[in-house]
Amino acid sequence: MTARLEAETGSGRDWLGALRWYFVFAAIAHLIWEFAHLPLYTIWLTGTSGELVFAAVHCTGGDILITLNTFMLSLCMFGGKDWPLSRVGPALAGAVAFGVAYTIFSEWLNIEVREAWAYRELMPVIPVIDAGLSPILQWIVIPTVGYVWATGVRPWRRERLEAAHG
Repeated sequence: MTARLEAETGSGRDWLGALRWYFVFAAIAHLIWEFAHLPLYTIWLTGTSGELVFAAVHCTGGDILITLNTFMLSLCMFGGKDWPLSRVGPALAGAVAFGVAYTIFSEWLNIEVREAWAYRELMPVIPVIDAGLSPILQWIVIPTVGYVWATGVRPWRRERLEAAHG
């Protein structure tokens, strides 16, 4: 099956390989993002070094679970049987939409209801939804870049990219 798919795509990109690269990219990118946006939360001012590391690693674990769930849900709802050769735009759009929707809910739940964390005045907040810009961008940028990197497909264009990892 892999040989046939490789011959069809010319890149050797099979669905399982694309998923693996997507999840590896997402895990690393989410860890970097979590550390990078820590200064936008009050824990930056109140937490010890250990608490900051724990918060970033803990949140990355949640991000990985969200990534798995949103992408699998999107593939089940919008992907085609020969993904990533077809239905790439709908699969990516679904993953981004589900990730952003969950993030809006999670930010509301953990800031307003549970008061588990709080934004600093440095965090740009999106009016109406009162969610921080950084976590929303996280769930737009990382899935999009990871998808392009893992599949070699830019859903907004017709041509394929040569994936960096072969």
